[in-house]
Amino acid sequence: MKDFSFLKDLVWITELGLSVASPLVVFIVGAVWLRDAFSLPAWVIAAGAALGLLGAVGGLVTNLRRMAKSGKKDEEKTQFNEHI
Repeated sequence: MKDFSFLKDLVWITELGLSVASPLVVFIVGAVWLRDAFSLPAWVIAAGAALGLLGAVGGLVTNLRRMAKSGKKDEEKTQFNEHI
């Protein structure tokens, strides 16, 4: 049987990229829309970028923790007679 473990890594990299890029794009686009729709000052875009950056860092940290946890799970498999 073929080893498709590279697909797991490819999915993780795709998820990481989306979870980092999506909040940044959504907050910046939302800030530009707010500025244009309600004639707000330009600092709204800076606030949107800052919030998007916080969301991107949060997504990065969450994914890295999940990846670290899944790596530990594979290493710590207990055998039948080694659980004591």
